[in-house]
Amino acid sequence: MNAPTGTLYIVSAPSGAGKTSLVKALIDTQPQIRVSVSHTTRGMRPGETDGINYHFVDREAFLAMLERDEFLEHAEVFGNLYGTSQRWLEQTLGEGYDLILEIDWQGAQQVRKLMPQAKSIFILPPTQEALRQRLTNRGQDSDEIIERRMREAVSEMSHYVEYDYLVINDDFAHALDDLRAIFRSNQLQQAPQQQRFGRLLAELLA
Repeated sequence: MNAPTGTLYIVSAPSGAGKTSLVKALIDTQPQIRVSVSHTTRGMRPGETDGINYHFVDREAFLAMLERDEFLEHAEVFGNLYGTSQRWLEQTLGEGYDLILEIDWQGAQQVRKLMPQAKSIFILPPTQEALRQRLTNRGQDSDEIIERRMREAVSEMSHYVEYDYLVINDDFAHALDDLRAIFRSNQLQQAPQQQRFGRLLAELLA
């Protein structure tokens, strides 16, 4: 029996939909789930830590990694570059961990072409007004940037049809339960269960 192999999950959402908070709450109680830490050229925000939230690199270093074909996927968002390390991803899945990629729809399209077995989840806000309020409450962006993010959000949200699962983040606890249900149901599928309980199944059928 081969060693258990983890499942790759793509999680996307418009800025302000609550994706980061939901994913953090999920992994705090699910030790078998890891989150991929992307490389980015954007500046570090207050409260962020290098190597935890992102690997923060300058544009020259990012382009050098791109030239060496080190990224599974990469994208440019609001003038900043983002990319996922392919070697780390393959190693983590090979160790049996489920792995979450928090990426936009462009990156998701790239990953699905390379890893069609990946599961994908799109998180939506309950209304545009709720999304605008969440972006405003952050207190990090000017009105002009918020309006730009809202326009981008509408465009991003139109890609929800490309995803396997859809979670509406109206009530946080309910959305978290939905997210947990997706992971749990996939973990209970026959193939991964056969990998986890190969010895038990062999004994039952002996």
